[in-house]
Amino acid sequence: MVQNISTSIPREFKLYQNYPNPFNPVTKIRFDVPKINGDMTRNVKLLIYDIFGREIAMLFNQELEPGSYKIDLDAAKYPSGLYFYKLVTHGFTDTKKMLVIK
Repeated sequence: MVQNISTSIPREFKLYQNYPNPFNPVTKIRFDVPKINGDMTRNVKLLIYDIFGREIAMLFNQELEPGSYKIDLDAAKYPSGLYFYKLVTHGFTDTKKMLVIK
């Protein structure tokens, strides 16, 4: 579940490095959604990929208001290894690495 963690409105999109990293089995992923051209909502997706570039999960795909957000990722069902998480919205995409160690 995506949680809004701040009432301030960021100036730009930002995807932060997950924490902790490496992790077992839960990590937090933070990101910022700014107000752009007066739009008060923006469709945002957060996707997880394996080392081969295959999409293995969509953590969410929904309209979000401007703000700072976090989501907890429980990777208990994922094997140890390197994964990528990708934030996608209109006009912005960023990808970061994360490491699951069991």
